[in-house]
Amino acid sequence: METVWNNVKTAIKNQVSSNVYRLWIEPISFLDATEDDNLVLSCPNFFMKKRIMANYVGLINHELCREAGRQMQISLQVQTSQQEEPAPDAAARKRRPRKTERERQLSLPGVSAQPMNGRILRRDYTFDRFVVGNNCNLAYQAAFTLAASKQSDFNSLFLLSRTGLGKSHLSQAVGHKILSAYPRERVYYMSAEDFTNELVHSIKSNSMDTFKRRYREGCDVLLLEEIHMLSGRTRTQSELAIMLDHLYESGKKLIFSSTASPAEIPKMSDQLVSRLGQSMMTVIEPPDFQTRVRILMRKAECKGLCLPREVAEYMAGELADNVRQLENGLIGVASRSCLMGEPIDLDLAEQVVKNIVSSKKTITIDSITKLVAKEFGVPVKDMVSKSRKKSVVRSRQVAIFLSRRHTGTPLQAIGRKFNRMHATVIHSINAVEKELKLKGEVFRQVEILEKKLESGSD
Repeated sequence: METVWNNVKTAIKNQVSSNVYRLWIEPISFLDATEDDNLVLSCPNFFMKKRIMANYVGLINHELCREAGRQMQISLQVQTSQQEEPAPDAAARKRRPRKTERERQLSLPGVSAQPMNGRILRRDYTFDRFVVGNNCNLAYQAAFTLAASKQSDFNSLFLLSRTGLGKSHLSQAVGHKILSAYPRERVYYMSAEDFTNELVHSIKSNSMDTFKRRYREGCDVLLLEEIHMLSGRTRTQSELAIMLDHLYESGKKLIFSSTASPAEIPKMSDQLVSRLGQSMMTVIEPPDFQTRVRILMRKAECKGLCLPREVAEYMAGELADNVRQLENGLIGVASRSCLMGEPIDLDLAEQVVKNIVSSKKTITIDSITKLVAKEFGVPVKDMVSKSRKKSVVRSRQVAIFLSRRHTGTPLQAIGRKFNRMHATVIHSINAVEKELKLKGEVFRQVEILEKKLESGSD
C-alpha cells in the first residue's frame, strides 16, 4: 500500500500548484493499512492535520480510490518521535523532578501556533494563498526557501515594494511556515513602530537589559515591517543595528519589509544601512493583467464566491494599481450582490469599479489640501509655508497622511507639494497614525474628512 500512496501523491502533484504540494501534500507519510480498507497516514503537527482535513481530504480520498480500484478511507495521525515507556514505580516517581506548570501545559489540538512576541499573524496570510506571478516570483521563492530550510544560503531577506503589493503577506507566510514545521521556534512579528515603542518603554522603565536579552537570546525569527518608518529615530536605529549583529552572528532568520531601500531612507544611519544591506534584496512589482485575474479568482475561491471569469477579467483590467485595490473591488462586488440580492455579473462589477475609479480620479493632493484647510480653518498658503504654528502643523500632517493613503503618490512627490523633506513627510504620517490609535479628536477629524473625500463632497 505504500506504493499506492506514493502514486496518489504523484497524481495530486499534477493537479495542484507546486507550493500547495510542498506545503500540504509532500509532508504526508504512509504509516499502515488496515484490513477494513483504511489507509493510515501521518503529518508533522496538529496545525497541518487541520488544514489537510479541511481542504484536501476529498482530493486525497478520490485519488486513493482511483489508484486502489476500490473504496478506501484515510486516517490522518500526527507523527511523534516519543516512544512509549513502561509506567515508573513509586520510587522512580519520587526521584523524578517535578514538572513546572509550563512543562505540564499541553498544546491544544487544532489551534494554530502564534508568534512569541509582537503582533498576531493573519490566518489567511500563508504561502498557499499567495498568488505568484512574474512580478513577485523571486521574492516568493526566496521567502519560501528561507522558511522551509533549516539551513539556507542566506538567512536574511529584504522585501521592497509599494504599498499594497504583498510584502506583509509574504513576511507573515514565512512566520506561518516556520511555526507549522517547528512550533517551538520563537518568532517575533512586528512593525518598526512597535519595535520603537517597546524600546522607549524599556528606557523609561529602566529595563533595557531585559529588552536586549529578549531579542538577542530569545528570538529565532524576526519579521520586522515598515523599516522606512525608522527614519530619523537615532536611538532606535543604533539599538537595532547592534541587535542585528547578534542575530546575524547566531544564524537567526530575519525578514524586513519597506517601501524604500535602506540607502534611500532619509536620516538612516550608515551603521544600520550596512546591516540591512547584508540581506537578500527582492522587489515586488505591481502584478500584470493575468496575475491580477488569478488573484481575483483565488480570493473569490477563498471567500466561497462564484466569480465569473469575464467579471474577473473586467475588474483586473480596470483595477491595476495594487492587490489591495483588487481586494476592495472584490469586497464591493460581494457586498453589493449580498445586500441587493443581485447576481455577480458585468453590470454589477461595472457599478462597483466605477465608484472606485471615479473616487480615485477625483481625490488628488490639491483636493485633499483644500478640504483639510477648510475643515481646520487654516489657509492653504499657510499649510505649504514654513509656519510652525501648532494649528498649521496639525492640518499639514493630516493632509500629508491623507495624501499618502488616498492617492498612492510617492513620498518625495508629496513632500514637494508641501515644501517638505522626505523625512518630514514620514514623520507626519507617523504622527497621525499614533493619534489615530488613541481614537481621540484627530481620529474623528480624519474619519469625517475621509467620508467627504469618498463622497466627493466639500
